[in-house]
Amino acid sequence: MTSAGNGARSQPNVLFIITDQQRADHTGFGGNEVVRTPHLDALAARGMVFDNAWVANPVCMPNRSTIMTGRMPSAHGVVFNDRSLEPGANTHVRQFRAAGYRTALIGKSHLQHGMSRNAVFPSNQASGAVDECWPAGWDTLEDAERYLEGAPEFPDSFYGFEHVELAIDHGARVSGHHLLWALDRGGRLEDLMVSMTAESPARRRSERWWQVYEPPYSAEFHSSTFVTERTIAFIEDAARRGGPWLAWASFPDPHHPMSPPGEWFDRHSPDDMELPATVDDPLVGAPHYVQLVSQLHPSSQRNWVTPCGVAGDHELVREAMAATYGMIEMIDDGIGQILAALDRLGQADNTIIVFTSDHGDMMGDHSLMLKGFLHYRGTLAVPMVIVDPRRPSGRTDSLAGSIDLGPTLLELADVPGYDGIGGRSLVPVLDDAGASVRDEVLIEDDFPGALVMNLPIPSKTRTLVTADLRLTRHSDGSEQLFDMAADPDEVAPLGRTDPSRRAEMYERLAAALMEADDLARGMPLSAA
Repeated sequence: MTSAGNGARSQPNVLFIITDQQRADHTGFGGNEVVRTPHLDALAARGMVFDNAWVANPVCMPNRSTIMTGRMPSAHGVVFNDRSLEPGANTHVRQFRAAGYRTALIGKSHLQHGMSRNAVFPSNQASGAVDECWPAGWDTLEDAERYLEGAPEFPDSFYGFEHVELAIDHGARVSGHHLLWALDRGGRLEDLMVSMTAESPARRRSERWWQVYEPPYSAEFHSSTFVTERTIAFIEDAARRGGPWLAWASFPDPHHPMSPPGEWFDRHSPDDMELPATVDDPLVGAPHYVQLVSQLHPSSQRNWVTPCGVAGDHELVREAMAATYGMIEMIDDGIGQILAALDRLGQADNTIIVFTSDHGDMMGDHSLMLKGFLHYRGTLAVPMVIVDPRRPSGRTDSLAGSIDLGPTLLELADVPGYDGIGGRSLVPVLDDAGASVRDEVLIEDDFPGALVMNLPIPSKTRTLVTADLRLTRHSDGSEQLFDMAADPDEVAPLGRTDPSRRAEMYERLAAALMEADDLARGMPLSAA
């Protein structure tokens, strides 16, 4: 790292790059030979690539809150997209700010449930488990309508971020600070603030699925351009002022709708897309609800976020893949611009960089699309790269989790942690690719709406991933056990054919659940 004038090492900057709903194999460095990600590949060549990285929850808000807090969803409380992270929740960003860092969030937050209010299924009880005493409107800062006449006033600390510029929505829909920025550039409100339906404006749209389309505006108004330009602006300002900084560059893409703008829509032809090996998986041994989802064609979705299946429509999968690759390549171009800015400003040698995603996507695997209660590698595994200029590059098969990123950054920057962190620092693995800090990763997945609406979907799912096995247990009693070493495509569930390994995995799952049980909430602290 760069040294200060008195010979002491200066505090490292942190650039946290996160995408939304990007599979672990949707990068060049992840083994994909079709999608072109030269800038991410170059970044991966400089850092440690974690080839065995998993989420704590395969849904946006729970896993983003886990990354921020270093705590499991059942501990920080955001178990689904229907509730916001408590305003007082401690986060690694708060710790960095307390240590003197300038902190910024550019792009998607989704720490509050404004954009996912369609996921709210209110309880029929008159009172909740806890009486909230926070100021009215505390969790409406990500409500799109609040930005139609200017940005709302943010608190001094938004989960630790002092500077916030939000891109709230997905697809071609533009809202938050992103909307105000696009309007200032000459964008038209009727093209930007659009509905999430087949009636939304588009230059071109798939005949098979309305969610594959070209937006009605050019790339200059798109969320990836907004995140790129505003992240660079923050870094430029921070470099000019001096002192350490932490920036989250949070791209809303490649989450569906699959709508890359302009030239990016034509980057790939659907005809060139190779279908997943499991696209016609009959799902023998899969839970009944998963089999039902696989037969729900996207054209029959209840709303735009409803999990669905391929239903035999291979061309639809190819169209979705081609558009998704266009979104990823636009993000990669933006990341290249951000990295070039670090070099231009003399910040690269003193900046730790993280690249990851909040969860994956099925994208035709096992005849399934999107995500949501679908516990397969496609949604559970994520890309993960950590670049520390002080450490060697490499690749590791050691297990890692989204929950580990916060504590890793705290140790790398020598910033104190706090009570309740459940993640583990990956610094030993950064120093030695053969090292390991965990023997398993626990994954939670809760769907409160299943109870409220009496849906045939489990309300709770727990998965345990080890070096070679994956066990998933649903609240309805169904389960899947895979030998991921012998069956990496997850097409041959072991069922009860291997009782000794099944029993071992249930013992390990029970131990992981006990370890995850939170003791920190309400813990008395010393006066010091």
